Amino acid sequence: MAGVKKGLKSGYTTGACAAAAAKAAALELMSLELGVKSSGKIKQVEIPFPDGSRHNFKIHNSKLITHNSQLIAQASVIKDAGDDPDVTHGSEIKAEVRFLEQQSSRAAEQQDKDKDTSALLHFCTSALLIKGGKGVGMVTKPGLSIPVGEPAINPVPRRMITEAVLEAMNQQSAVSGQRVLEITISVTDGEELAKKTLNSRLGILGGISILGTTGIVKPVSTEAWTATITSSMDVAKAAGIKEIVLSAGRTSEKAHMKKYNLPEESYVLMGDYLEYSLQEAKKHGFKKVSLCTQWAKMLKIAMATPQTHVRFGAIDIKKAVRFLHAAGINIPDREYNTAREIFDYVNPELFQKICDAAGKYAEDVAMIPVSAKLVSYTGEIIAGNE
Repeated sequence: MAGVKKGLKSGYTTGACAAAAAKAAALELMSLELGVKSSGKIKQVEIPFPDGSRHNFKIHNSKLITHNSQLIAQASVIKDAGDDPDVTHGSEIKAEVRFLEQQSSRAAEQQDKDKDTSALLHFCTSALLIKGGKGVGMVTKPGLSIPVGEPAINPVPRRMITEAVLEAMNQQSAVSGQRVLEITISVTDGEELAKKTLNSRLGILGGISILGTTGIVKPVSTEAWTATITSSMDVAKAAGIKEIVLSAGRTSEKAHMKKYNLPEESYVLMGDYLEYSLQEAKKHGFKKVSLCTQWAKMLKIAMATPQTHVRFGAIDIKKAVRFLHAAGINIPDREYNTAREIFDYVNPELFQKICDAAGKYAEDVAMIPVSAKLVSYTGEIIAGNE
């Protein structure tokens, strides 16, 4: 795939896995509805993707159970994120499907909210109701693509689940009747996995999000990072925040929180995507940005580096020394191996000059006021303007 380093394996999103599990469960239930004797567990299913392609998924488990005299079909998929360092890699994405006898007002409400898929939610006068189960988070803050009070199953995964289940119904020539097919998506250990994400910051509580815009996870891609940055800013804007804090990592973020204690929604982890974050801040209409990083990142930003990750180029130490001298920051004339080593030779009173240079570059990109805060290696803000 374009943009993927040679030799790295792509994987599938949680949304794609949920759709595959839902189709497998629907096939189990439809077969029984039509009196077709089961030939054993469903081993794999093929589902459509947003780009028109089709992909096969191995089904981890599928079965029929009876609860309160009602038949329920269950199926699951083990997520394969390929070579991407995804916290949900190897997690079990489960779907449970059952028929409700009457068209519920809850299903009608979902159809009204989900305008993009409302045309797909009917088949032979049956309706689909997609719910979140254990391990899938609930949206509690405005600003996301899913309304408050709904399970964190994003629009594209909802469409993928709908299309996959409709295929199962069509494949089995589903019988008509005023009934609702209820589909519940859950994630084994989803609550624990969510602790390794930014979900709580975004107001998604109780589990992970069912995500994906293409169905495909590209290894070490920018998509996940930039999507989280944008979502964080969406939530901040919906909360009425005027000033946001862009930090390169948790240490920098915690240092700013400790000193300034701004509302949680104000803080956006930008990672290494400085230029993207600054441009998004402008698009969202924020009035001011605080830029909070440690020395190596701050020095790179001061040197006008839009992407600060080492894979986009390690800092040129000799160039950095020349830059410092030109800025009036004199350090001993010697060989330096790392930016950290340079840090130890800089007069602390001159750190402000680096913050000023970084802030000016960031303002040129964002076209809004930016203040830069330098965080020490012990996690304290040691320089920066207000």
